[in-house]
Amino acid sequence: MALRIEDYALIGDCKTAALVGCDGSIDWLCWPRFDSAACFAALLGDAGNGRWLIAPVHPPLSVRRHYRPGTLVLETIFETETGTAAIIDFMPPADGANLVRIVTGRSGRTTLQTEFVVRFDYGASVPWVTRHEDGTIDAIAGPERVILRTAAPLSGEDLKTIGEFTVEAGQSVPFVLSYGSSQSPPPAIDAFDALARTEAFWRKWSGRCPETGPWTESVKRSLITLKALTYAPTGGIVAAATTSLPELPGGVRNWDYRYCWLRDATFALLALMRLGYEDEARAWRDWFIRAVAGSPRQIQIMYGVGGERWLPELVVPWLSGYEKSAPVRIGNDASQQLQLDIHGEMADVIFHSLKDGMLPDQHVHQLRLVVLDYLETAWRQPDEGIWEVRGGPQHFVHSKVMAWVAFDRAAMIDQVFGQSGSRWRQIADHMHAEICARGFDRELNSFVQAYGSKQLDASLLLVPIVGFLPAGDPRIRGTLKAIENKLLIDGEFVLRYSRDDVSDGLPPGEGAFLACSFWLVNNYILQGRYADARKLFERLLSRCNDVGLLAEEIDPLTGRMLGNFPQAYSHVGLINCALSLSRQMGPAEERANAREMPMAVMPAAE
Repeated sequence: MALRIEDYALIGDCKTAALVGCDGSIDWLCWPRFDSAACFAALLGDAGNGRWLIAPVHPPLSVRRHYRPGTLVLETIFETETGTAAIIDFMPPADGANLVRIVTGRSGRTTLQTEFVVRFDYGASVPWVTRHEDGTIDAIAGPERVILRTAAPLSGEDLKTIGEFTVEAGQSVPFVLSYGSSQSPPPAIDAFDALARTEAFWRKWSGRCPETGPWTESVKRSLITLKALTYAPTGGIVAAATTSLPELPGGVRNWDYRYCWLRDATFALLALMRLGYEDEARAWRDWFIRAVAGSPRQIQIMYGVGGERWLPELVVPWLSGYEKSAPVRIGNDASQQLQLDIHGEMADVIFHSLKDGMLPDQHVHQLRLVVLDYLETAWRQPDEGIWEVRGGPQHFVHSKVMAWVAFDRAAMIDQVFGQSGSRWRQIADHMHAEICARGFDRELNSFVQAYGSKQLDASLLLVPIVGFLPAGDPRIRGTLKAIENKLLIDGEFVLRYSRDDVSDGLPPGEGAFLACSFWLVNNYILQGRYADARKLFERLLSRCNDVGLLAEEIDPLTGRMLGNFPQAYSHVGLINCALSLSRQMGPAEERANAREMPMAVMPAAE
């Protein structure tokens, strides 16, 4: 039986990642990049398609786990009738591509077993496995190769490698799995030296995180998770480490999230900048600018970690999916959708980076102008919107508001540079009037999902956050009340839209998207409802799993995590809410009051 999604923890090296189950299994590992073919492709539980288990021979009396403070080094501790042993799992950031597991005896004597099933190409390719005289396991398939080095006795059986060994108190048995080209074996590394260097790397990096009131440790864990989901060679941040974990078990809402979404950009930028991680913020901003370079008509909502644009959506028929949730998808066709909100997101990223004194990329000014010229006409078109619907384009209000953001921020930037910005301001004012006239329903006393619709949408919570209208405006208060009445479950979970709304073109059924609940926290803050904001935020924090991680969604009925895991957007929401609750001017107020925030510098536009 598959573990629950929340039973997993993340390890990574800022180039790729693996998920470690609380039972000592590694059921998902992508090498050499987040979006590459997987070395293990079990999709959390299907051992025949790849898995690596290290666990006591007999069921343990108890299992507990934690990250070593300030690091991405995971310890899973098994207590048995004869002794206690810990598995220390990590991926060294500085060494090639390695996954290290160190089994250490803590007390008594513990007998453990290991089962190593390696598959390439999302479980399709069974490699040619060789056991060398020194005990090394060498697995090759096509261009790829992994080598498993350990002193533990191993043998082959039914296309898998198995072994049994014993550790006593104070004794350690390391396992090192290294990835490389099939043409030459990856070099060996010292597991204990790698552990010391990995701990030092993470503690030095996370030690710069400032205090955020009572939520400092939660913020630090979310920050480490965000760093782990960053592809260090380019600065891109993937939405999640996995693909096709379902929004409803057994359903078809299974998407590949191992890509970089543009609409996450401003929230991620503000989170990194406000915590003092300027290098990471700049790398993310620069990745963003490089990714969208070119014709504005070809700007996509998402890209690969290197800025790749061709992300065709394929179905992997030989994988049954997590809890039989099919299809399993590789790639994402939403990359080809028209989603107008990303242009506003791009403008907001440029605005906030300039506001903080981040010198512009040499192409920023030129890119900004061509995008605005394109958007001047394109904003009138219907699009697929923030939720990437597959039921046809509509005139989504959120998309129109974000298009307004593009021109609003452009006018402010021009004004800072001593230019009038009157053209952009006139367009923004015209758009503002139309959105208020066509996107607000007087009968409902609320903004609605799309022009002419009676449906509500959680994305409307972003209307005051981006500064379209002040939080105290009666129309915003009415919208918030309507969302609380129609989309809020148990005072905690905000649905993206009504469960009877079939306009997205997919079968009904999904959990509550956690980012929406964090948006609600921000709305409470903006309206001065601090007690409500703190109460909701504390409830959301309690939904983190035992090692502080959040998925994309939560099932309001069962409390189970759903969707891809861990989800960068959920953790960015956690960080920004904590900052807004612990500071006089947090990211929520800063973004909502963008017009009133002074620029730190006035770099000359080229």
